[in-house]
Amino acid sequence: MEQKNLAMEALRKLINDEIRSQSRVNVVQPRAFSDRLEAAITRYHNNTITTAGVIQELIKLAKDICVAHQRGEEEGLSQEEISFYDALAQNESAVEVMGNDQLRFIAHELLGSLKNNASVDWQHQESARARMRILVKRILRKYGYPPDLQDAAVQIVLQQAEVLSARWAV
Repeated sequence: MEQKNLAMEALRKLINDEIRSQSRVNVVQPRAFSDRLEAAITRYHNNTITTAGVIQELIKLAKDICVAHQRGEEEGLSQEEISFYDALAQNESAVEVMGNDQLRFIAHELLGSLKNNASVDWQHQESARARMRILVKRILRKYGYPPDLQDAAVQIVLQQAEVLSARWAV
């Protein structure tokens, strides 16, 4: 191909659009993919890798995005459950201690509980937000989620719930 830089830009825009569309459902994964995309583009602009090299990295990133998108179907989880699972699995010690099956179960219960207890504008009212925070903490404690990063997990789970709550209201 003669215009490799145009192909690289087109691929970058496609990947960026896919990352943006996934960010409407998942908070954690798009951040990781966005970081990888920016790192590859930065290395290209710093002349660390060639245009062909960045195209190969972008193709690999696109394949990883497709695999991540299909992961929920393979594990028997909905997209919403996978997003809560990702929020919980961000803590490495939780994955080691609890295992994937336990985290899947917690993600399923979190989704159900948050969906049932979410009011229309809970993210704007501090009392409703505190009630949701307590609900998440109780569920995490109930299943023995490691306390070392439990506060961070609660914050990520609440961010995830905020993103999904617009879909729940429909």
